[in-house]
Amino acid sequence: MSVSLPPVTLVLGGARSGKSRYAEELVEARGAGLYLATAQALDDEMAARIEKHRARRGELWETIEEVREIVGVIEREARPDRPILVDCLTLWLSNLLFNDLRAGDEIQRLAAFLQSDALRGPVVFVSNETGLGVVPDNQMSRLFVDAQGELNQLVAKLADRVVFVAAGLPQILKEET
Repeated sequence: MSVSLPPVTLVLGGARSGKSRYAEELVEARGAGLYLATAQALDDEMAARIEKHRARRGELWETIEEVREIVGVIEREARPDRPILVDCLTLWLSNLLFNDLRAGDEIQRLAAFLQSDALRGPVVFVSNETGLGVVPDNQMSRLFVDAQGELNQLVAKLADRVVFVAAGLPQILKEET
């Protein structure tokens, strides 16, 4: 049975909040989905996290791993019959920032794309809400938290649905019909 998804959904939450699993369930309710994974296995712990996510996904998923060029993948792969799950914007942003890849330009490119008529199928973005803790004690961490907050606000403004997940419990913050 196919379930309706709006053109753009943003699922926010803290680390280990259940946001990725919730986003996967949204897409799985529609049938087959494309998983656009932005993580890089830079250490053993991250490799284990990535493997856990891979193992959780079943036969319904096709996966593309892309750590930077998500707009191009979404533009190329979006179609009405197969939603795209982007997991996650937080890792995408860190990949851009920590590799000096003009994060601001890429964020604006994403925003322009989401506002255009080029999106041909539903997209569910997952992102960490990093602003709920203490102010970081170093400049790079503060820069990242600020940039992540601005990215989340921008995508939330452009999204048709925004969901906050805490302790595995989804709370709809925005629903445009």
